[in-house]
Amino acid sequence: MAHHAVDHPFTTGLTSEAEFIPAAMRWHFSPATGSPYWVKRAAELDFDPLTDVRTWADLARFPDVSEEWRDIPVDALVPVGASQDAWDFQVFDSGGTTGRPKRIVESTSRRSGVRWVSEVLAEHGVPGEGEGQWLHLGPTGPHIVGRSVGLLAQLRRTFCHFIDFDPRWVKACVKQGRGEEAGRYVKHILAQARDVLATQPVSVLFATPPVLEALAADERLLDLVRLKVRGIVWAGTSVSPETLRVLEEEVFPQAALVGLYGNTMMGIAPQRPRNGGGEREAHSCVFVPFHPFSRVQVVDPEDTVTPVGYGERGQARVSLVSRDLLLPWTLERDSVIRVEPTSAYPQDGLADVRPLVAQGGPAAVEGVY
Repeated sequence: MAHHAVDHPFTTGLTSEAEFIPAAMRWHFSPATGSPYWVKRAAELDFDPLTDVRTWADLARFPDVSEEWRDIPVDALVPVGASQDAWDFQVFDSGGTTGRPKRIVESTSRRSGVRWVSEVLAEHGVPGEGEGQWLHLGPTGPHIVGRSVGLLAQLRRTFCHFIDFDPRWVKACVKQGRGEEAGRYVKHILAQARDVLATQPVSVLFATPPVLEALAADERLLDLVRLKVRGIVWAGTSVSPETLRVLEEEVFPQAALVGLYGNTMMGIAPQRPRNGGGEREAHSCVFVPFHPFSRVQVVDPEDTVTPVGYGERGQARVSLVSRDLLLPWTLERDSVIRVEPTSAYPQDGLADVRPLVAQGGPAAVEGVY
């Protein structure tokens, strides 16, 4: 089959919205290239994506379909155009915090996002090629974060040591009032980390804030980290600005401490370097999504479509448009502050991420991830 330009709408440098969104619609809704799910789903829509969707704003015409992704066979999500290449698809789950997990398929699209994240980490001073190995204390499959951290190490031509933990088990323990069991589980993780840190030249550590706090309370382990680690990447749970300041300035002053916000549905939004455009930052940690493939709107939680103003808190609404996947706007259970772009990072930023707790709703359980 001859490959036309439309076969690769996301690898030909289409970054202007006028080209990007129409090319994405042609890819995802043409039977020759689109996934069985979207080609079939299009027949149920009251508009035609091929002619009526030209901008990111137009994506709001789609219903939030992510709930359907808890049940559909994942083959249905694979774009026909991509499946004609060498098979390179994997399946990943969302965290399952709000019920059964949603599933996404992924081939190569997010790797370009990981390459960009790698460049942002380098700007922060996270060690690069030839500067030591990585240690990932966090979920691996079915969660995508482990693969992403492994790819960041691979881009530096180094090893990533994985110490897997199951965030669902920890959340189940916390929910059922078995907090001491969750505490024992974290000790089990740290015992394995101690062995890797004692024997291997680890210079970059990935962990969640609660695991970093537990690590800081273990004197021997803290000494090892201070001796070897020059970059710490954290993600997974919210953390107060004050705790973040203490971790950065007092507990790990020897390391570049960088946060990642993200999820299975949208990918990774790394912390933008401070003063990225010379502007004064109102927040010490501001996350930015991967432009132009991934977007986050901060909306009023009451009507979930009206954006809040800069400096105001609202609910995160995410969208992802890539060659592998089309996810129109979907609401996340995150409360965030909308932050103005800088000249270096022209997309809206997000600060002070917290779990969104509905009035009278169940408390959010974060566990350690």
